[in-house]
Amino acid sequence: MDQVEQLPAGGESSGAASASAAWENSEESPPLPFPERSPESPHSSSERERFAGMDNEGYVVNNEGSSVIGNDAKSCLVSSTAFSIFVAMVVAFSIFAPEALRLGPSASVLINPSHLLVESVKVVALNAAKGSMLYGFHKSPPLDVTMTWSETHKITLPAGTHKEWLYYLNKGSEINISYSVGSLSSLSLVLVIVKGSAGLAEWLKDPSQPSIHFSMSWNLIHGNGSIQKDVSESSTYYIAVGNLNAEFAGVNLNTTIKAFLHNTTESYYKCAPAEGNCTFQLFLKGGNAAVLTSPARSPGMVSGDWYFELWYGRRWVTYLIGTGGITSLLLLMNYFSNHLRRRDPLGEIEPERNTLLSHEDGDSSASISDDDEHRHRHCAICFTAPKDCFFLPCGHSVACFQCATRIRKSSAVCPICRQRTRKVKRIYTV
Repeated sequence: MDQVEQLPAGGESSGAASASAAWENSEESPPLPFPERSPESPHSSSERERFAGMDNEGYVVNNEGSSVIGNDAKSCLVSSTAFSIFVAMVVAFSIFAPEALRLGPSASVLINPSHLLVESVKVVALNAAKGSMLYGFHKSPPLDVTMTWSETHKITLPAGTHKEWLYYLNKGSEINISYSVGSLSSLSLVLVIVKGSAGLAEWLKDPSQPSIHFSMSWNLIHGNGSIQKDVSESSTYYIAVGNLNAEFAGVNLNTTIKAFLHNTTESYYKCAPAEGNCTFQLFLKGGNAAVLTSPARSPGMVSGDWYFELWYGRRWVTYLIGTGGITSLLLLMNYFSNHLRRRDPLGEIEPERNTLLSHEDGDSSASISDDDEHRHRHCAICFTAPKDCFFLPCGHSVACFQCATRIRKSSAVCPICRQRTRKVKRIYTV
């Protein structure tokens, strides 16, 4: 750096007078003052471009950082909103999709979906069977009604055939079956009690299904005997008997069921699905519930099953609020994630602006060794050229322009903060 000679005190006026006298005696014209700098002058524009990355103290001023941060914020907002809408649609159209329901005789099904997500329940009867009812209550009714009935079936089963009956039983119910197998030889039949929507035919297709294997009672029956099963969960149950032999077989079954039903005496809503669609409104604060019942199987009835379809009316206000909440949560998580990424491994926050100009030689605070001074001033990649550039948008100055350009073309990430770089700006010193 050029040294500026200090003028002695009081010598400024005398020096100026002697210089003026010298120019008056010289044949050359005196020096002209600097021209005024206009905003349109090329020199002024080049200086503005040269110092675009620094303020008047020699620190990086990230002019593109605000636009980059703005673009990242917009992309994060768009992606968070899209993800929130996707989650809301999955809940709305998969969990509360239309549901097919098949009931046996004397069924009592409690319908109590989430009141925050569902505002109404519509029951559509798919056959013309009469006697089914939909009840509405201010609160879930208790299971304090007991009904016991018996059914006797005398069946002849050809080889490779089966017969099954369906029941919807609530928790605490009991199934008692007594059987008498008659055949020309001592053949064994299969008697199963299956929980769920898959009957014996589905199990015979794939006996390894865990949903069937862990929810069934499998029995080989011959001669006379009885089977008893307690119901531990409210669900649909199949009782089936099958002949897996190559001969005809006959069996007499006497099924006695003790079922617990919901008490419907305190209902304030009542509708017959066989006479038209029934829609039951749910309160937002919760509490109310619906119960769908079916009548007992009448003598001589060929099929004692009732088929329904349940439709759930979504409470779209809740989905809208939930979408906004999920979006806000994702944006908040993204904010804290970006905040933590700005910390160095020791947990200290990096300064928002990094100095690009080295300390002056005469600065008393820069008392460092020659090796440290060499590392401080020179490129951290090649250790030969001085640091004369910085990365955008982070503003870190760690390499020379040639090394920084190679980094920008290869990995395009800052070696200090690992942030993706967009440009490499060169530093000009005057």
